Amino acid sequence: MRRDYDLLIFDWDGTLSDSIGRIVVAMREAAGLAGRPVRDDFAIKGIIGLGLPEAIRTLYPDITTNDLIDFRQHYADCYMAMDVEPSKLFDGVLESLEAFRAEGYCMAVATGKARRGLDRVLKAHGWLDYFDATRAADETASKPDPLMLNEIMAHCAVPPARSLMVGDASFDLMMARNAGMDSVAVGYGAQALDSLRQYEPRLAIEHFSELRTWLGARTA
Repeated sequence: MRRDYDLLIFDWDGTLSDSIGRIVVAMREAAGLAGRPVRDDFAIKGIIGLGLPEAIRTLYPDITTNDLIDFRQHYADCYMAMDVEPSKLFDGVLESLEAFRAEGYCMAVATGKARRGLDRVLKAHGWLDYFDATRAADETASKPDPLMLNEIMAHCAVPPARSLMVGDASFDLMMARNAGMDSVAVGYGAQALDSLRQYEPRLAIEHFSELRTWLGARTA
Protein backbone atom coordinates (compact mmCIF):
# COMPACT_ATOMS: atom_id res chain seq x y z
CA MET A 1 0.00 0.00 0.00
CA ARG A 2 1.35 3.41 -0.98
CA ARG A 3 0.38 6.48 1.00
CA ASP A 4 1.42 10.11 1.12
CA TYR A 5 2.11 10.39 4.87
CA ASP A 6 3.56 8.34 7.70
CA LEU A 7 3.08 10.80 10.59
CA LEU A 8 -0.18 12.52 11.54
CA ILE A 9 0.12 15.39 14.04
CA PHE A 10 -2.99 16.83 15.67
CA ASP A 11 -3.74 19.99 17.55
CA TRP A 12 -5.85 19.28 20.66
CA ASP A 13 -8.31 22.09 21.50
CA GLY A 14 -10.79 22.60 18.68
CA THR A 15 -9.36 19.78 16.58
CA LEU A 16 -9.69 16.62 18.66
CA SER A 17 -11.48 18.07 21.71
CA ASP A 18 -14.62 20.22 21.78
CA SER A 19 -13.14 22.65 24.31
CA ILE A 20 -13.25 26.03 22.56
CA GLY A 21 -16.32 27.21 24.47
CA ARG A 22 -14.65 26.55 27.82
CA ILE A 23 -11.52 28.40 26.77
CA VAL A 24 -13.55 31.45 25.75
CA VAL A 25 -15.51 31.51 29.01
CA ALA A 26 -12.38 31.03 31.13
CA MET A 27 -10.55 33.84 29.32
CA ARG A 28 -13.50 36.21 29.76
CA GLU A 29 -13.84 35.36 33.45
CA ALA A 30 -10.09 35.70 34.02
CA ALA A 31 -10.13 39.15 32.43
CA GLY A 32 -12.87 40.27 34.78
CA LEU A 33 -11.02 38.95 37.82
CA ALA A 34 -7.81 40.62 36.64
CA GLY A 35 -9.55 43.97 36.10
CA ARG A 36 -8.90 43.88 32.36
CA PRO A 37 -11.31 44.71 29.52
CA VAL A 38 -13.22 41.60 28.48
CA ARG A 39 -12.44 40.80 24.85
CA ASP A 40 -15.16 39.51 22.55
CA ASP A 41 -15.45 35.88 21.51
CA PHE A 42 -13.95 36.51 18.06
CA ALA A 43 -10.79 38.04 19.55
CA ILE A 44 -10.39 35.21 22.05
CA LYS A 45 -10.88 32.51 19.44
CA GLY A 46 -8.23 34.26 17.39
CA ILE A 47 -5.53 33.53 19.98
CA ILE A 48 -6.45 29.90 20.68
CA GLY A 49 -3.51 27.72 19.74
CA LEU A 50 -0.87 30.00 21.17
CA GLY A 51 0.80 29.19 24.46
CA LEU A 52 -1.10 30.84 27.32
CA PRO A 53 1.45 33.63 28.00
CA GLU A 54 1.60 34.50 24.31
CA ALA A 55 -2.20 34.42 24.07
CA ILE A 56 -2.65 36.79 27.01
CA ARG A 57 0.01 39.18 25.70
CA THR A 58 -1.69 39.22 22.31
CA LEU A 59 -5.00 40.21 23.89
CA TYR A 60 -3.37 42.65 26.34
CA PRO A 61 -0.09 43.95 24.86
CA ASP A 62 0.53 46.34 27.76
CA ILE A 63 0.30 43.71 30.50
CA THR A 64 3.19 43.61 32.97
CA THR A 65 5.05 40.46 33.95
CA ASN A 66 3.46 40.36 37.40
CA ASP A 67 -0.01 40.99 36.05
CA LEU A 68 0.54 38.25 33.49
CA ILE A 69 1.30 35.78 36.28
CA ASP A 70 -1.93 36.75 38.06
CA PHE A 71 -3.95 36.54 34.86
CA ARG A 72 -2.60 33.07 34.11
CA GLN A 73 -3.64 31.88 37.54
CA HIS A 74 -7.12 33.32 37.18
CA TYR A 75 -7.47 31.59 33.83
CA ALA A 76 -6.23 28.27 35.22
CA ASP A 77 -8.63 28.45 38.15
CA CYS A 78 -11.60 29.28 35.90
CA TYR A 79 -10.78 26.59 33.36
CA MET A 80 -10.18 23.89 35.95
CA ALA A 81 -13.52 24.66 37.60
CA MET A 82 -15.25 23.86 34.30
CA ASP A 83 -12.99 20.98 33.32
CA VAL A 84 -13.75 18.62 36.20
CA GLU A 85 -15.13 16.43 33.45
CA PRO A 86 -12.90 16.82 30.36
CA SER A 87 -14.39 18.19 27.17
CA LYS A 88 -15.75 15.56 24.82
CA LEU A 89 -13.96 14.50 21.68
CA PHE A 90 -15.56 15.65 18.45
CA ASP A 91 -17.70 13.15 16.58
CA GLY A 92 -15.61 10.80 14.50
CA VAL A 93 -12.34 11.44 16.34
CA LEU A 94 -12.10 8.22 18.33
CA GLU A 95 -13.11 5.97 15.45
CA SER A 96 -10.75 7.71 13.03
CA LEU A 97 -7.77 7.63 15.39
CA GLU A 98 -8.32 3.94 16.02
CA ALA A 99 -8.37 3.35 12.27
CA PHE A 100 -5.18 5.39 11.79
CA ARG A 101 -3.44 3.32 14.44
CA ALA A 102 -4.58 0.08 12.84
CA GLU A 103 -3.27 1.32 9.49
CA GLY A 104 0.19 1.89 10.98
CA TYR A 105 0.40 5.67 11.06
CA CYS A 106 2.59 7.35 13.66
CA MET A 107 0.41 9.83 15.57
CA ALA A 108 1.28 12.83 17.70
CA VAL A 109 -0.23 15.87 19.43
CA ALA A 110 1.15 19.41 19.16
CA THR A 111 -0.80 21.77 21.41
CA GLY A 112 -0.85 25.22 22.94
CA LYS A 113 -1.78 23.63 26.25
CA ALA A 114 0.72 23.36 29.07
CA ARG A 115 2.18 19.93 29.75
CA ARG A 116 0.24 19.54 32.98
CA GLY A 117 -3.04 20.31 31.25
CA LEU A 118 -2.31 18.02 28.32
CA ASP A 119 -1.34 15.12 30.56
CA ARG A 120 -4.50 15.63 32.61
CA VAL A 121 -6.81 15.35 29.61
CA LEU A 122 -4.85 12.48 28.09
CA LYS A 123 -5.14 10.60 31.36
CA ALA A 124 -8.87 11.29 31.54
CA HIS A 125 -9.30 9.70 28.11
CA GLY A 126 -6.97 6.80 28.93
CA TRP A 127 -4.49 8.08 26.36
CA LEU A 128 -1.29 8.72 28.31
CA ASP A 129 0.51 6.15 26.12
CA TYR A 130 -1.73 6.44 23.07
CA PHE A 131 0.30 8.80 20.88
CA ASP A 132 3.83 8.23 19.64
CA ALA A 133 4.82 11.75 20.71
CA THR A 134 3.24 14.83 22.31
CA ARG A 135 4.49 18.39 22.71
CA ALA A 136 3.02 21.16 24.85
CA ALA A 137 3.68 24.87 24.55
CA ASP A 138 5.43 25.31 27.90
CA GLU A 139 8.16 22.76 27.11
CA THR A 140 9.08 24.07 23.65
CA ALA A 141 8.41 27.15 21.52
CA SER A 142 4.83 28.38 21.07
CA LYS A 143 3.11 28.09 17.72
CA PRO A 144 3.70 29.21 14.97
CA ASP A 145 7.37 28.48 15.65
CA PRO A 146 8.00 25.03 14.08
CA LEU A 147 10.12 23.72 16.97
CA MET A 148 7.50 21.40 18.43
CA LEU A 149 6.87 19.86 15.01
CA ASN A 150 10.58 19.47 14.39
CA GLU A 151 10.93 17.73 17.76
CA ILE A 152 8.04 15.39 17.00
CA MET A 153 9.41 14.51 13.57
CA ALA A 154 12.86 13.85 15.02
CA HIS A 155 11.36 11.60 17.72
CA CYS A 156 9.34 9.64 15.14
CA ALA A 157 12.14 9.67 12.53
CA VAL A 158 9.76 10.95 9.85
CA PRO A 159 10.72 13.83 7.49
CA PRO A 160 8.49 16.85 6.77
CA ALA A 161 7.52 15.52 3.34
CA ARG A 162 5.91 12.50 5.02
CA SER A 163 4.23 14.42 7.87
CA LEU A 164 0.82 16.10 8.10
CA MET A 165 -0.40 18.70 10.63
CA VAL A 166 -4.14 18.88 11.39
CA GLY A 167 -5.47 21.97 13.17
CA ASP A 168 -8.27 24.50 13.57
CA ALA A 169 -6.24 27.70 13.93
CA SER A 170 -4.02 29.86 11.77
CA PHE A 171 -1.12 29.17 14.14
CA ASP A 172 -1.35 25.43 13.39
CA LEU A 173 -1.20 25.96 9.64
CA MET A 174 1.53 28.60 9.88
CA MET A 175 3.57 26.26 12.08
CA ALA A 176 3.18 23.47 9.54
CA ARG A 177 4.28 25.75 6.72
CA ASN A 178 7.26 26.91 8.77
CA ALA A 179 8.22 23.26 9.29
CA GLY A 180 7.91 22.49 5.58
CA MET A 181 5.02 20.05 5.95
CA ASP A 182 1.49 19.80 4.60
CA SER A 183 -1.54 20.72 6.68
CA VAL A 184 -5.27 20.08 7.01
CA ALA A 185 -7.61 22.83 8.21
CA VAL A 186 -10.68 21.94 10.26
CA GLY A 187 -13.58 24.40 10.31
CA TYR A 188 -15.51 23.25 13.39
CA GLY A 189 -13.08 24.66 15.99
CA ALA A 190 -11.72 28.11 16.77
CA GLN A 191 -11.58 29.65 13.29
CA ALA A 192 -13.70 29.36 10.17
CA LEU A 193 -12.39 27.68 7.06
CA ASP A 194 -12.65 30.89 5.05
CA SER A 195 -9.97 32.44 7.24
CA LEU A 196 -7.77 29.33 7.15
CA ARG A 197 -7.69 28.75 3.40
CA GLN A 198 -5.17 31.57 2.94
CA TYR A 199 -2.54 29.25 4.48
CA GLU A 200 -3.05 26.78 1.63
CA PRO A 201 -3.91 23.59 3.51
CA ARG A 202 -4.00 20.42 1.42
CA LEU A 203 -7.52 19.76 2.71
CA ALA A 204 -10.26 21.77 4.45
CA ILE A 205 -12.88 19.79 6.37
CA GLU A 206 -15.99 20.38 8.49
CA HIS A 207 -16.06 16.92 10.12
CA PHE A 208 -13.11 14.95 11.44
CA SER A 209 -14.11 11.75 9.63
CA GLU A 210 -13.48 13.53 6.31
CA LEU A 211 -9.76 13.24 7.06
CA ARG A 212 -10.02 9.46 7.22
CA THR A 213 -11.89 9.38 3.91
CA TRP A 214 -9.34 11.63 2.24
CA LEU A 215 -6.33 9.68 3.51
CA GLY A 216 -7.96 6.45 2.47
CA ALA A 217 -8.47 7.78 -1.03
CA ARG A 218 -4.77 8.64 -1.26
CA THR A 219 -3.58 5.07 -0.69
CA ALA A 220 -3.14 2.57 -3.46
